[in-house]
Amino acid sequence: MKKALITGITGQDGFYLAKFLVGKGYEVYGMYRRSSLDIGERIDEIINEIHLLDGDITDFASIIRILQEVNPDEVYNLAAQSFVPASWTEPLATAEMTGVGVLNILEAIRLTNKKIKFYQASSSEMFGKVQEIPQKETTPFYPRSPYGVAKVYAYWITKNYRESYGIHASNGILFNHESPKRGKQFVTRKITHCVAKVKLGLLDCLEIGNLDAKRDWGYAEDYVEAMWLMLQQDQPDDFVISTGETHSVREFIEEAFRVIGMNIIWFGEGLNEVGKFGEKVVVKINPKFCRLVEVDLLLGDSSKAKKELGWTPKTKFKELVAMMVNSDLKLISEGIKTNYAEMKR
Repeated sequence: MKKALITGITGQDGFYLAKFLVGKGYEVYGMYRRSSLDIGERIDEIINEIHLLDGDITDFASIIRILQEVNPDEVYNLAAQSFVPASWTEPLATAEMTGVGVLNILEAIRLTNKKIKFYQASSSEMFGKVQEIPQKETTPFYPRSPYGVAKVYAYWITKNYRESYGIHASNGILFNHESPKRGKQFVTRKITHCVAKVKLGLLDCLEIGNLDAKRDWGYAEDYVEAMWLMLQQDQPDDFVISTGETHSVREFIEEAFRVIGMNIIWFGEGLNEVGKFGEKVVVKINPKFCRLVEVDLLLGDSSKAKKELGWTPKTKFKELVAMMVNSDLKLISEGIKTNYAEMKR
C-alpha cells in the first residue's frame, strides 16, 4: 500500500485528491493548520478513511517531523494562500505560505528522503498578462498579483530542486478548476451560491466585479487525476492542465441563471451595467470586487498532458455550472429546513 501526504487537505482539491487516492488503495495522510476554519466542512465524507496531521508548511520543523513520521511515497502540496484578492492585503503572508512554504517542503524531502515524489500545485495565474494565446508549458510568465508572483517562485524552486538534487518533483500548471466544494469567496461559487439564493427568494441581486474577465474553467475532480498521473511517470516534468475553452464571467452568470430558468438581459455600460430578468435587476457591478490589476484572459493548451499522461478533461462547462448551482440549491434548501425544524422545537 502506497502512502501519500497531502498538504492543504481541507481545501477543494485536497478533498477530491484524497478521495481519488483512497480509491486507488493509498494510505492517505492529510496535513492541516489548526487555524483552518473548515477542517471538517469539505472532507466529512472521507474523514474516517484518512489520517489527519497538524502541521504548517511555513514551519520547517513540523514538515520534517511529519515526513519522518509518515515516510510517504508521494507528497502533494496543495497548501497556499490561494485567494488572489487577499494577496494584495496580505502580501507577506502570501509570499511566505505560497512561495517559501514550497521551499520548506522540498528542503525537508532533500534532508529526509530524496526518493519521495513531489507534486507542486502551480497556477495559471503565473501567466497573468499573457504573452501568447493559448498558454502552454513554454509560455513566459507575467504574474499580475502577489499570489501569482509567489506561485512563480514556487514553480522555479521546484524545478531547481529537481535539477539540483534529482528529486522527482513536478509542477502541475492548473487552470481554473471549480466544484461544489469551492470556497464561497471565489467568483464561480459566489455566483452559484447567490443564484441559488435568488431562486429561493433569499437574495435580490448578485453583486460582481469584472464581467468580461475570461477563464479556462474545468472540474476539480477531473484535475486531481492529472496530479496523480504526473507522479506515476518515470521522469518528473511540468504540465499545463486545462480544458482548452475560455468563458467570461458574464457567460458563467448567464449559464447559472439559465439553470434556474432565468434568462438574463444586459443593460447599460461599464460600472452602470446591470443584468435584468424581466423588470428586476438581478446582477449589478460593485467596483470593490474588481482586482487592482486584472488578468483579462487565461486559456490553456494541455496537449502535452494528453500526449504524455493520457489525460483529458471529462466535464463540460455547462455541466460544471449546472452541478454547482444544483448543489447550492440543495445545500441552502436543506439548511432552511434544518433551521425551520429547530425553530419549531
